[in-house]
Amino acid sequence: MRIKFWGTRGSIATPGKDTVTYGGNTTCVEVTSSEGQRVVIDAGSGIRLLGEHMKAKGEHATLYLLITHIHWDHLLGFPFFSPIHDKQCKIKVDGYPTCMKGIRYAFDNQMGDGFFPISFEDLEAEITYLGVLKREALRIGDMVIDKVPLTHPQGGFGFRFQDQGKVVVFITDNELSAKGQSPDTMEQYVRFSEGADLLIHDAQYTPGEISQRKGWGHSNFEDTLELAIRAGVGRLLLFHHDPTRTDKELEAIERRCRTIVKERGSELEVEAAREGEEIGL
Repeated sequence: MRIKFWGTRGSIATPGKDTVTYGGNTTCVEVTSSEGQRVVIDAGSGIRLLGEHMKAKGEHATLYLLITHIHWDHLLGFPFFSPIHDKQCKIKVDGYPTCMKGIRYAFDNQMGDGFFPISFEDLEAEITYLGVLKREALRIGDMVIDKVPLTHPQGGFGFRFQDQGKVVVFITDNELSAKGQSPDTMEQYVRFSEGADLLIHDAQYTPGEISQRKGWGHSNFEDTLELAIRAGVGRLLLFHHDPTRTDKELEAIERRCRTIVKERGSELEVEAAREGEEIGL
């Protein structure tokens, strides 16, 4: 598998001189299977960059689009994804059951004329909804994709990719220490992430910030570290960076996490996800 980050930011896109290293675009991650199948997770503002990359290379391939949930920062790039205007492109959508409602909303809604100058029906790509993940694992060639429910307002899915003996787990917009949460909830995420070669998990807040943000559906980096260590994953990438977080602050969080890992006697590799980064497994 190959994983590429087109958007790593949470809540709202944050372009500027203080977000150059880790990126300012919102969630979009590309997973390419060992057989070359392209799976795209979420359609935040980062998906526009992916579309321009595909256009420049003259690619018209079928791709799978998995939507974790339909909050705006995970969908706002879809109207600007150039393959939607390509008659030769096929986009197969799956993920949280409301995913099609979400990607249509910018074009057509019941409140008026929508928020975009063209309608969903005007798009030229062949866009179809699979609806597999709400029932069972999705199989794409040799790749198997399973899901876990998120602890997040209005719900959502995290995903586990297995391909040629390698495992990648992607869980964003997930609150690991939500108020009133059962201890079994953390155990659910430990089991889902167990033994992953790579875990990508929401770490939007610091431990000092989280007390004022209970119920918002995001984790602090210490809870995310705890999950990764207990699950025995090989590498952790902190994800869904807070819009106020600068590159220097994220570097400091990386250093703090590595200190904690050393103190715990763990061999876990940890860093903050960077826009444009590509990882091969």
